[in-house]
Amino acid sequence: MSAKKNIAVIMGGYSSEKEISIKSGNVVVTHLDKEKYAIFPAYILPDTWFCKLENKEYPIDKSDFSITIDQQKIHFDCIFNAIHGDPGENGRILAYFDLLHLKYTSAPFYQMALTFNKRDTLSVVKEYGIPTAKSVYLNKGDEIDLDFIIKKLGLPCFVKANCAGSSYGVSKVYKKENLHKAMDYSFTESNEILIESFLDGKEVSVGVHDFNGKIEVLPMTEIVSENDFFDYEAKYLGKSQEITPARITEKEKATLTKIATKIYKVLGMQGMTRSDFILVDGIPHFIEMNTVPGLSEASIIPQQALQAGYSLQEFFGLAIESALKNRKK
Repeated sequence: MSAKKNIAVIMGGYSSEKEISIKSGNVVVTHLDKEKYAIFPAYILPDTWFCKLENKEYPIDKSDFSITIDQQKIHFDCIFNAIHGDPGENGRILAYFDLLHLKYTSAPFYQMALTFNKRDTLSVVKEYGIPTAKSVYLNKGDEIDLDFIIKKLGLPCFVKANCAGSSYGVSKVYKKENLHKAMDYSFTESNEILIESFLDGKEVSVGVHDFNGKIEVLPMTEIVSENDFFDYEAKYLGKSQEITPARITEKEKATLTKIATKIYKVLGMQGMTRSDFILVDGIPHFIEMNTVPGLSEASIIPQQALQAGYSLQEFFGLAIESALKNRKK
């Protein structure tokens, strides 16, 4: 029997999503097949990188992303990317892995960097005829014309940090006098913000993966938030209903399947992604893509995978097997 593959599950990161990422990473560690893989939880934190095994920390050698246990150097066959935000979801650490010729789950660094930037992602998909909300983009320090923003987008509108996830830095604004406060909040998460028109419709989240050699759209999830929108509380503190499969018509499902697949291809994705849409009069409007979606048992992608008939062991294992097989060193 062949030796087990060494798999590092990277988690943590440098952003506000650090704790959420650690939860996701530990779910992956729990569910991966221990008979098939030697699994190493790898914490990527601003001041330290280490693997944690049986409550002991082993520093990661950044020159080759290895660890040493009992004077034996351990290299990794594949990296499972469970870092939400910087540096996993924005591609920075993946460029480093490319330089080291290491294989990893998720798309390559450029595609990850592109999709982490909401404005740039929308700019690309619009060129392919994908409906989106109207938007205004601002850099920190730009002159702000509130009347222009309201005339273009209307009220209410959404103010978002351009490069952040988990609904950090997002506000729904109803009154002109509250716009500046919302912008200041978004600028705490990113030096760039995106202001979008409100789309009145049904929110549907669509998981897509390509683990078995072809692109598969998972059963879709309808999101019904108890709060004013799908904010941090709704996502992580139980203030929402996530209904899988979504209560949509067969025609809406077919349209979403076609558009989600098109976006996945257009953006050069690999591995698992989750794209959010608002259905307005049956027409899906693309909001954003998550390329390292939440992976806790209660998260949307695991819900969809289970609905599709995968166990989490199978689902996470397919991500690794796909990376091992298809990604060039």
